[in-house]
Parts: sequence; C-alpha cells; structure tokens
Amino acid sequence: MTTAWKPDTWRSKPIQQVPDYPDLAELAAVEGRLASYPPLVFAGEARKLKKQLADVAAGRAFLLQGGDCAEAFAEHHADNIRDFFRVFLQMAVVLTYAAAQPVVKVGRIAGQFAKPRSSNIERQGEIELPSYRGDIINGIEFTPEARIPDPRRQEDAYRQSAATLNLLRAFAQGGYANLDNVHQWMLGFVKDSPQSHRYQELADRITHSLAFMRACGIDPEKAPELRSTDIYTSHEALLLGFEQAMTRVDSTSGDWYATSGHMIWIGDRTRQADHAHIEYCRGIKNPIGLKCGPTLAPDDLLRLIDILNPVNEPGRLTLIGRFGADKVYDHMPALVRAVKREGREVVWSCDPMHGNTVTMGGYKTRPFDRILREVEAFFAVHRAEGTHAGGIHIEMTGKNVTECTGGAKAITADDLHDRYHTHCDPRLNADQAIELAFLVAENLNRERIATPARQPVAISA
Repeated sequence: MTTAWKPDTWRSKPIQQVPDYPDLAELAAVEGRLASYPPLVFAGEARKLKKQLADVAAGRAFLLQGGDCAEAFAEHHADNIRDFFRVFLQMAVVLTYAAAQPVVKVGRIAGQFAKPRSSNIERQGEIELPSYRGDIINGIEFTPEARIPDPRRQEDAYRQSAATLNLLRAFAQGGYANLDNVHQWMLGFVKDSPQSHRYQELADRITHSLAFMRACGIDPEKAPELRSTDIYTSHEALLLGFEQAMTRVDSTSGDWYATSGHMIWIGDRTRQADHAHIEYCRGIKNPIGLKCGPTLAPDDLLRLIDILNPVNEPGRLTLIGRFGADKVYDHMPALVRAVKREGREVVWSCDPMHGNTVTMGGYKTRPFDRILREVEAFFAVHRAEGTHAGGIHIEMTGKNVTECTGGAKAITADDLHDRYHTHCDPRLNADQAIELAFLVAENLNRERIATPARQPVAISA
C-alpha cells in the first residue's frame, strides 16, 4: 500500500547525489527562511503548462525545452537572459512553421543550479577536493574553501531565479515576442552563419503573411497569440531540501505544488523507484520529467510511470530519452512499445546531449553530428512504432561559445579553448541551436505531411 505523502516523506528514503553540508543547523535555518518566501511560480501556471503538454502527448503540439547546463551566479546578466530568449524564440518559430502546430516553450532557466556528478571527488594533479555540484551548493573554484557546501547559496539562487523570471515574463508579455519583431531576434554573430539565410527566408514569409492578414482587414495587434507568448521554467529537482521549502498548498485546489519552477524533472542517476527523488515528485501536481537512459528496463519504466502518474493524467509525465546516438535503436524501441502497449499517456522528448559527451584535448564536448544522429533516430523510432515524437530537450546558450564541435561553422577540437565558458557540460551555441531546430523542423514537416488529418493552428512565437 502506498504511504501517505507529505512534502518531507522523502527524508525517510535512501537518497543519491546529496551534498554533505557541514553545518546542519544552518541548513535547517536557511530552509526555514525559504519556506516563508513568496513562490517563484504559481499553481495555475503549472496547470496551464500541464494542459499544453497534454496536447503534446496527443500529437497536437511540440515541446521545446532547453537552456543552460547549470546557471551561474557570475553570469546573471540581462543580456545573457535576453540572448537566450531570442534564440529560443527563433527555434520556436522555425518549429511552429514546419509543424503548423503550437510549440510549448520550457526553459532550463530560473532554477537550474544543482548538478549531479559521476564522482564525489574532483582531482587536479595530486590534489583531491569535493566535486562542484552547482552554484546553489558550492563554488566552481578549485579551492578547499569554495568546495564546502554552503546553505546560504540557496537564498542567492532563489533571488536570482526571481529576477530571471521577472525579466522573462517582461520579454514574453511586453512586446518583445511580437511576431512583427521576427527579423530583430537574430543575434549579430549568427548573421554571418549559414543558418542566417534560412531563417531570414522564413522570417520574410511570416512578415508577408502578417501583411496579408492586415490587407484582409485582420489586425494582428488584436491577436494576443501573435503579440506575446508563454514561456515556462524547469530544472532538475536534485536538492530536495530546497524543493521541500518551496512546496506549497494551492489555495484553489488544496493540492501540493513545487513553486520553484513550472516543471521539474528527475535525473537518470536519481530515478530509483524506492528512493527520495521519486518519493518527493510523486506527491506534487506539477508536470514532471523523467530522464530515461540505456540502463532503464521497460518493466522498471512502467513501474515508475505507475508511481509518478497513477491516474494516467495527460501532460503530467514527460519521458526524456538520453541514450547516445549509437544506443537509441538498442534501447528506445522496447520502452516505446511497452508504454504504448499499456496505454500510458506520456510526452516523449529527446535529450540528444547527455549520451553524446566525449573528451577532446582535455575538454568535454559533444560532437554536433552525434547530436543530430540521435535526434534523427528518435524520430525514426516513433515513425516505426506509430507514436508521436513530442519534443527535444537540449543544453544551449545564446552566447557565441565554442563548446560543442561541428555544426555549419565546423568547430574543431582545436577551437574549443577559444570560448569554452560552461560551468559544467558543453552547450550548443546559438548557431548550432538554430541549425538543430531546422533539422527537427524537417522531421516535423515530414510527420505533418504523413498525417494530413491534423488541424493546422495559428503561428505563434
């Protein structure tokens, strides 16, 4: 029998990836203060996202989820947030135009601070120190002092998330996302890239469509879908003390919601069915993501689905595959078949980043051709199984970084040191992200042509 759930029942379960705080009294004091702070997001917003994800699960929309590998306190600048938003809008426009469907936009932002690690120890030369686990826990500097987990960082993360959310809402609702601005979203350094021409052609078609609507007497300014957009936030629910402090009862429904982000996900390293992270996530009503790697067996996946979505609610659960380009066909079809056979309502999304990490010249990187191959395989599996390829989940930035090799500009291993700025894992730069969007768009267009019965929808940013 399932035991009664409360926000703290996870504390009685085994837990992975937990930092070793030296001062538990200070940790408790910080969590107590956080519990009194205003929510970052609201239950109604999470319900709205869940409804939109239900359309994704039914094949009536597509999920675009992306952002930083790990947000950093030192890089919290308005320009960085704006540039991420610009690229995200460009990707969404490319996907919307191809699929003739809404694109649900969920950022890895305003809360993506904690990172799981494959080892508790980082070694440089003869020195060993605790691993960096994200700015919400400790510092990236390789010093004994910086690597001590500090609870006060959680309050810094809360304040940065609140400021980021404030700016995102202003961009999304204040006119920046107006489709009349579609040409202005192009970042300067992308204008010289091979993707610029393709995007400008698409932007021209959208501009001409808007002009045609005005000529017909239809004023796009009176259509909120064309003047603004919805953007949601998400992060990995790794630091459960922080999540518990931000868990609140919704006054309108009486349900518990994580108010740290609209959607949270469970990582591949913390998805044990009888452990703390699953226990926490089963009780909140937010949309939940579950990373699915090559070690996940079909029966174990079905057990996790039963725990996290026992009433089979559409939009509640997103399964995020992260297999690696060479392992998709070996592992993903069996999972898709099992879920389809049992009639589970889920969103299938592709994370082509985490299974394709390699080391070149001392740098962690992700070859762009492997990322593309995993996305292609993801769509191919769903075409073969008669299911819907529902979304992509990527680590990306609006900055002109050199962290992933390949792409149209052909970043090489020798180029990685030029602008390798990530605090954790390598990210796609804006040019690579838009190139990936065009590849996904080609697959969506192929899917749309193959299923003409789908109803077209208005283009939205």
